[in-house]
Amino acid sequence: MIKILEKYFDIFCTIGSQKTYQKGEFIYLQNDSADYLYLILSGRVRVYTLSSSGRETTLEILEKGRIFGESSFLSDHVRPTSVAAVTEVRLATCLVSDLIPLLRETPELMVLLFQHLSETCNHLSRQIYRLTNYDSRKRIASFLLEETASPNRDKGILDNVLPYTHAEIAETLGLNRVTVSRVLSAFADQGLLKSHYGKIMITDRNGLYQILKNGAYL
Repeated sequence: MIKILEKYFDIFCTIGSQKTYQKGEFIYLQNDSADYLYLILSGRVRVYTLSSSGRETTLEILEKGRIFGESSFLSDHVRPTSVAAVTEVRLATCLVSDLIPLLRETPELMVLLFQHLSETCNHLSRQIYRLTNYDSRKRIASFLLEETASPNRDKGILDNVLPYTHAEIAETLGLNRVTVSRVLSAFADQGLLKSHYGKIMITDRNGLYQILKNGAYL
């Protein structure tokens, strides 16, 4: 996962400002004016969409070192997603117009930012593929494998343990919670994982891969 290195945090803080949001607090809403770019200094946020019927679909949980609000690179644009704090979160916010001159002076930061944007695009492509091509079992298996592919201390992912509730997985995958609980229970019966409230431990990655063998895993 590409992140902005801590040594560059001061750049964002110097040209912009810092703000702290409490758990559950909105940072911005879908269709708000896209003015600022955000860097997470600590904590986690949830990026999600809201349908006309009021259904929320989580696109990604972002942690320390991640950027969001990329739509601010486009003039007169609005936010395509909403973002809310998952934990207490501290952010650096800045105008893209203020950041661009500094990117010219710091090539490594510019490369990191472009890599970050590319990775975000790739992640959303995988999400779309998962939502449109996989049944519930494959959606959940692919999500568990992708999220636990490597340790991420800032996200709370260590030793193949994912700190998500069944409801949070359901929101991310466009499924209902009952379906997610049923599938996870079946996976647990097969010895693929152990599920406790708010935590899922993967015990057999190869077994989860086997569930995907009839469909591409991205």
